[in-house]
Amino acid sequence: MVSELLKKYIWLIRTFVRAGERGMSLTELEERWELRFGAGYPRRTFNNHRDAIEALFNVRIECDRSTNRYYIPATEDVSDENAASAWIINTFTINEMLSMSKERLSGRVSVEDIPSGQRWLTHIMEAMTDNSELKVSYRKYDSGNSSAYTLRPYALKEASRRWYLVAYCTERDSVRVYGLDRILSLEQTGRHFRMPADFDVDALFATSFGVYLSDERPVRILLRTSAKEAGYLRDLPIHPSQEEAGNDGERITFSIFVRPNESLIMELERLGSRIEVLEPLSIRTRLAEDAAQLLSLYAADCHPDTCRRRDEGPEKREDGPDK
Repeated sequence: MVSELLKKYIWLIRTFVRAGERGMSLTELEERWELRFGAGYPRRTFNNHRDAIEALFNVRIECDRSTNRYYIPATEDVSDENAASAWIINTFTINEMLSMSKERLSGRVSVEDIPSGQRWLTHIMEAMTDNSELKVSYRKYDSGNSSAYTLRPYALKEASRRWYLVAYCTERDSVRVYGLDRILSLEQTGRHFRMPADFDVDALFATSFGVYLSDERPVRILLRTSAKEAGYLRDLPIHPSQEEAGNDGERITFSIFVRPNESLIMELERLGSRIEVLEPLSIRTRLAEDAAQLLSLYAADCHPDTCRRRDEGPEKREDGPDK
């Protein structure tokens, strides 16, 4: 459940988005606030909320001094479904709407179950707002024991249906990534920290795939696919660095610039025969070796009478969404 404070932040953003470029006066905002929350809305509280919204969502509520009206510039950026800030705002908004309309919308809205430790999400966001240090008990997948860490929460990142905390760990003297679903307990220490002025979570992961941070050098990966499959990759790129590197009308070549890791290999293997990695040779070889191992698992069941050639395709394609 979204905390009351975060509900208010999101309500403010959505309210200003609906108001558009004309914005609202403080009096108009106070009236809407009182109707929604049943309490007054002092200017000081509003200004504190403005600062928190900018820190959490990178959305700035500005004031036109000539009219004394408040507004969000370029509201289409907040509404853009591709914007990271819009994604998290819409996620919280939808969750709230589903909670309020559970009975009326039952059987009509389907969402994926995301095992991502959402119980900690709002606590961490509030700690980020105040730059409050956290003490967490954490257990890795490969260990039955838990460890205690003192963390300075720098950022939250969502990847592959999971939430992760990007934090400076005082015990390890470095920035690390922690899965929220592996946090056993969490509490504020009462101490505050100074956020690094040059920290940018998107820049930190610019050449990473998923949530892995490493000292590996990023490499340029070329992959080729059919014109049809290229449409899917254009709509949902493998990596933010993805660019179109070649087009002969039938086959499209894309490039990404990334630090190779197991998560990337798994993603390329998930795409299967729909793509062909052209370079570097090391990744192409790795994919070929993994494919050979997979084939060996099913080779005994693959007989001429039961196995079709790959280029024959399936007998029937299941219905999917309109493309």
